Amino acid sequence: MRPLRAAPALTLVLMLGPVLAGLAGTLAPALGVLPALGGHALSLEPARALAAWPGLPRAIGLSVGTGLAATLIALGTVTLFAAGWSGTRAMALLERLLSPLLAVPHVAAALGLAFLIAPSGWILRALSPWATGWQRPPDLLILQDPLGIAMIAGLAAKEIPFLLLMTLAALPQASPARRLTIARALGYGRTTGWLKAVFPAVYAQIRLPVYAVLAYSMSAVDVAIVLGPSTPPPLSVQVVRWMSDPDLSLRFQAAAGAVLQLGLVLAALGLWRLGELAAARLGRRWAEGGARRLAEPVLRAAGLGLAALAAAAVILGLAGLALWSVAGFWGFPDALPDGIGLRSWARHGPALIAPARETLLLAGLATALALALTLACLEAEHRFGLAPGSRSLWLLYLPLLVPQVAFLPGLQTLALSLGAGTGRGTVVLAHLVFVLPYVFLALSAPWRAWDPRHATVAAALGAGPGRIFRMVRLPMLLAPVLTAAAVGFAVSVGQYLPTLLPGGGRIRTLTTEAVALAAGGDRRIIGVTVLVQTVLVAAPFALALAAPRLIYRHRRGMRGAG
Repeated sequence: MRPLRAAPALTLVLMLGPVLAGLAGTLAPALGVLPALGGHALSLEPARALAAWPGLPRAIGLSVGTGLAATLIALGTVTLFAAGWSGTRAMALLERLLSPLLAVPHVAAALGLAFLIAPSGWILRALSPWATGWQRPPDLLILQDPLGIAMIAGLAAKEIPFLLLMTLAALPQASPARRLTIARALGYGRTTGWLKAVFPAVYAQIRLPVYAVLAYSMSAVDVAIVLGPSTPPPLSVQVVRWMSDPDLSLRFQAAAGAVLQLGLVLAALGLWRLGELAAARLGRRWAEGGARRLAEPVLRAAGLGLAALAAAAVILGLAGLALWSVAGFWGFPDALPDGIGLRSWARHGPALIAPARETLLLAGLATALALALTLACLEAEHRFGLAPGSRSLWLLYLPLLVPQVAFLPGLQTLALSLGAGTGRGTVVLAHLVFVLPYVFLALSAPWRAWDPRHATVAAALGAGPGRIFRMVRLPMLLAPVLTAAAVGFAVSVGQYLPTLLPGGGRIRTLTTEAVALAAGGDRRIIGVTVLVQTVLVAAPFALALAAPRLIYRHRRGMRGAG
């Protein structure tokens, strides 16, 4: 009993401990204290060196601008789509696409989008030469444009499925049918009624996921390397460059930049909160104004169009990379290659065996630890009558709200200072910080919704708490447990910075390989790498769907239990 009761505290330590330790390890060199590199006293020299970097204003503007724009676009798209299409076939179709879209790692989606929109990409190939007259790729700065528009598009396309999932999970608590029925009875249109009556209740439930999207979008490194500008890059990318520089004295400047990135995210979250208050006041006035219909056809079309565009960008991008992985000669402006074959797989596939094995090992260990801790916490919550409140939810989201670049450099520095090194164990711990919240969020709702009368019946038959957990509850909730594990596995596979920095650049996974290959521009090897990565992520989701059906094929009521 005692170990189980201690599970929530242990989980918090393993989830938040590296974050807090990493922040301390970042703050110290930002203030000039890093004895291993000769920093023995407090100093403002790192901040002065950062301020003297000519690209700082531009890097700050890119970080803040792209983060806010991507979050606004993602939230606006999800809101309009849910308002105009809840309960329709279009919503049901997008729901079926959610799992595949969520399973695609960020870097895979970014590379796929890059193939679509590049000057020699699929879109311009489809339009050339009949519409554009181009026989050669045009000299257009589409990728890595100075305003970060391509980066905003990539971030928004990948975050729309996540926010839509969070919205769908929050809808039942907002009683949308009852609210919308009342609004329609008062003469409001479908979209206007949803925005006025349902959206405020839904947004209250998804506020923390929106904050997490904003924090990630402002500090993403892998997507920024693929799609973002490079001279100068967003601040988070520049911090990673300084951390990887052979000149170790730049570690001080990198730490100062990481602290600044944290400050920018906190300031943006504060600005977003002020925007929420202003929007609430304006929304109240709008609701009280009594306008019944607000360009209903336009808003519905916009919601559907943007949602479909985001899904198509991810799916077509991956399809294009898959085609490149088997393409023969494929010159511009041909929409399809002259031939297909497995030459690229034969040439590059063997080199991906080691990164794939490392990816499987890291993701498997991090997911197994996260699942064990989550199950222990939820079982402790059930047995001891623990009632998690809003504070627990904030703690759960904290690792997702703190920029990775703000604490991972400090975690690396701290590990080296303590002699822990930069090995696989440190990387698994870093992955666990991000995997745990997603596994807990995916499993907590179905676990808590389980009917406790099953446990009462089992106890009446003489089963103890442990036996009830193993023989009744766990088998009945096999489907959500496997789904949560698949989500955690996908999150771990997609981690770039938590692999690069804690691993000291010596641990190669499919994600680190994909980001490194992005600079080379060889679409065939990129296609092979991304396809292997995507298959690796999709396999656990397929297993989560198939395993309960196979195991309980003679027990129909158990196949979709939970």
